[in-house]
Amino acid sequence: MPELTWLAWALLGVAAAIVGLSKTAVPGAGTVAVAIFAAVLPARQSTGTILLLLIVADVFAVLAYRRHANWAALLRLAPAVVVGIVLGVLFLAVADDAWVKRVIAVILLSVIALTLLRRRMSRSVADAGSHRIAAATYGTLGGFTTMVANAAGPVMSMYFLAARFSVKEFLGTAAWFFALVNLSKLPFSIGLGLITVPGLLLDLALVPLVVGGALFGRWVADRIDQVLFERLVIVFTIVGAVYLLL
Repeated sequence: MPELTWLAWALLGVAAAIVGLSKTAVPGAGTVAVAIFAAVLPARQSTGTILLLLIVADVFAVLAYRRHANWAALLRLAPAVVVGIVLGVLFLAVADDAWVKRVIAVILLSVIALTLLRRRMSRSVADAGSHRIAAATYGTLGGFTTMVANAAGPVMSMYFLAARFSVKEFLGTAAWFFALVNLSKLPFSIGLGLITVPGLLLDLALVPLVVGGALFGRWVADRIDQVLFERLVIVFTIVGAVYLLL
């Protein structure tokens, strides 16, 4: 088990609860958890450690929203996501932590700006051409950011918001997307040495908080207003992106 101060344990505990909450109620909040892990643990170790917690939370998200997924959207995203993951693996092989954080932050802020501009202009990914372009763009960015820093939540949240999904459809599509993507990342993470024995022990201690956050999020999702839901997604996305940039 890693030797950490009580403050570090407290921060990791909060982050673990946020991981669960983000999967079942507030997508985008997970970026805050990623930032906390990166601040408390060595960058490479934090990536592998939080990945396993994300997979645990994915199980609860899929069980809760498995019937609400938009499979047409997921199939459109699949080819671009694979390309993004491969690019992420290549990037991790040559880039240092500072480059990773800044590149992802710039991408996230750019995506937020583009999405808000599209919505202000009353446009969405409603026609076939827009679907293909949006899926290729967001899918590649999502695959890249999830591989290098587990930070695809904000990117894909912007895509699902642009597609005007309802709360349940949003959460169901996101649940299946991240469950499949995170499982596909395991071999790469193991090969890159991101998953370690100390990280596994740390995960065992934090799993109960992930479960608690996921169950609380399920309760919140049944009561949250659509407009408030969308605003929370955008706010958490911006907070996470700014933290990474600084």
